[in-house]
Amino acid sequence: MAATWLYAGTGLLILALFLAERRWESAVTRLEENILATLLALITIISFVQVVMRYGFNTSFGGALELTRIIFAWLILFGMSYGVKMGSHLGVDAFIRMLPAKGLRYAAIFGAVATLLYAVMLISVDWMKIFGVTSKGGAVFYWSKMYQLQLGLEDLKYPTWISEPFGLEERVKRWMAYLILPVGLGLLAFRSLQAVIQIIKGERELIIAGHEAEDLVAENKDVLKGEGE
Repeated sequence: MAATWLYAGTGLLILALFLAERRWESAVTRLEENILATLLALITIISFVQVVMRYGFNTSFGGALELTRIIFAWLILFGMSYGVKMGSHLGVDAFIRMLPAKGLRYAAIFGAVATLLYAVMLISVDWMKIFGVTSKGGAVFYWSKMYQLQLGLEDLKYPTWISEPFGLEERVKRWMAYLILPVGLGLLAFRSLQAVIQIIKGERELIIAGHEAEDLVAENKDVLKGEGE
């Protein structure tokens, strides 16, 4: 039952994102960037406060390390779909660049489809039964187990001023922290599908477009030229 609701909720989130992006594309992009910036800022602030408390006051906040790990996981799992959308994932394309234009396009489509299948398989492998695969698992299966077991995180607890008035258990539930697994992979699948369509329509060349070394050389070509002289 929990898995059904999760599929439905993730599907509605992706549908809302798709519809909003068709009308307010720049606003959706800014929202994604703000979410990523907020997560990164939280990691920085929590780590800074923890260091100050430890070395300045010989104390620390319980669960701070676990909280930063969880936020970092959210940053990665949410950010990977944004990276596909913006074409900022680094990639090696030296070989496919030597192919003719049609071969490059086919390779680009294959790469985007492979990313889509990767995301779908990580969400759930149950659908692969049609190919004779008997494995069972994936992010939805794992999250559903955590939801059924209602296990708490090891160190992360609610403050008493939150847990007591609302009658919450002491520890934060694991399923809350792990919710980003199916949601993040669902967003990755959505952005990968978008990339497949864009490549087929000729609106995009590759699913990856970040070439860090080339960018650095281009940005510093005048500096390198000056040193050579």
